[in-house]
Amino acid sequence: MNAGATAGRVYDSLRHLIVNHGFRPGDRLDATYLAEKLASSVTPVRDALNMLTGEGLVETRKAGGFFLPSLDEPALQDMYMWEAQILRLALKTGHLEPVEVPAMRPKASYADRLDAVMLGIAATSHNVEHARALRRLGARLHAVRTLEMDVIDGAWGDLAHLEYAREIADAAALRKLLQHYHHRCILASARLVRAVYRAR
Repeated sequence: MNAGATAGRVYDSLRHLIVNHGFRPGDRLDATYLAEKLASSVTPVRDALNMLTGEGLVETRKAGGFFLPSLDEPALQDMYMWEAQILRLALKTGHLEPVEVPAMRPKASYADRLDAVMLGIAATSHNVEHARALRRLGARLHAVRTLEMDVIDGAWGDLAHLEYAREIADAAALRKLLQHYHHRCILASARLVRAVYRAR
């Protein structure tokens, strides 16, 4: 396998592990251990960790090394509030059009379906930075989203309402539903943080 293909495989695999509970928040990400786990040399792993640091999924510390960022209740609430603000701006500046139900939706997870709704809204904005910011934030929230349906009653039903409002391009309904969704997530943030630390 050539160097480019190896680098891409290592990056994709490591990113998947991070957003799907391969590590707990605060865990040290040892490049040598990860190289063995991913059947790679250390260099592509370090390159991937540097890229993921730039995306906010990994952090470096003064003492050295790479770590998964710690997560606490205020930080999670800030992320949900930031997502809500981006989506409000996107709905205000964008133009929604009706969309068809994706063929692969029934097989997708709750978290992937929710990500698709959020990105689908942001993509309609006339400001391309909304979608860019939301894509980065969505990656940081993904591990939490995989647990929302276990922590928040009626999460699947809320998702179905969001999907339908997006399909028919009902901006007013989306504003109300998104406010409801983010309010519930913020109220449940302490329980979600506990669930994230116990998920692995």
